[in-house]
Amino acid sequence: MAQAAHNVRYEYREYLAHERASNVKHEYLEGRIYAMAGGSPEHARIAASLSRLLGNRTAGRRCAVYSSDLRVRVLATGLATYPDVTVVCGRFEADPADPNTVVNPSLLVEVLSPSTEEYDRGEKLDHYRRIPSLQECVLVAHDARAVDVWRRGPDDSWTVERAVEGERVAIATLGCELEVADIYRDALAGGGVG
Repeated sequence: MAQAAHNVRYEYREYLAHERASNVKHEYLEGRIYAMAGGSPEHARIAASLSRLLGNRTAGRRCAVYSSDLRVRVLATGLATYPDVTVVCGRFEADPADPNTVVNPSLLVEVLSPSTEEYDRGEKLDHYRRIPSLQECVLVAHDARAVDVWRRGPDDSWTVERAVEGERVAIATLGCELEVADIYRDALAGGGVG
């Protein structure tokens, strides 16, 4: 997680007011507000590709794909953050404190970067797994064509499945598969993602 914006504690309502007045996105956890780092062009391209690919798979389903402008809140832990892609299947359930924040995502996607990979694969993933509605969390590598899908089982346990270049990644939430090559198409041509 990035450095806290200030060394003071904020109420969640203060964080929401701060976000409305800010032109930069911030995470919120345990009274602290953390500035979120901007991504590279490759990071943005992969996120956009995934939004398009997942959006194409939601046709005819009661699922909607959202960009990183949608805030997600983990009610069990208090984390408020902006995943790179969010899919909500069924009814959009808003945070009781803010109608612009969702609390029931079905699928979350994080495109990793050198500065966030450890946090995204560790603490942040732990927060995400506390969302009762979440079925899958997709972590997309920045330095190789590799995609990890963390999937909730019927007994609430989590397993991970990895797909690499030349393979397909299963997205059970939408009953589809995506080609790893399509996710990364042209994104790593100029180097890594960060």
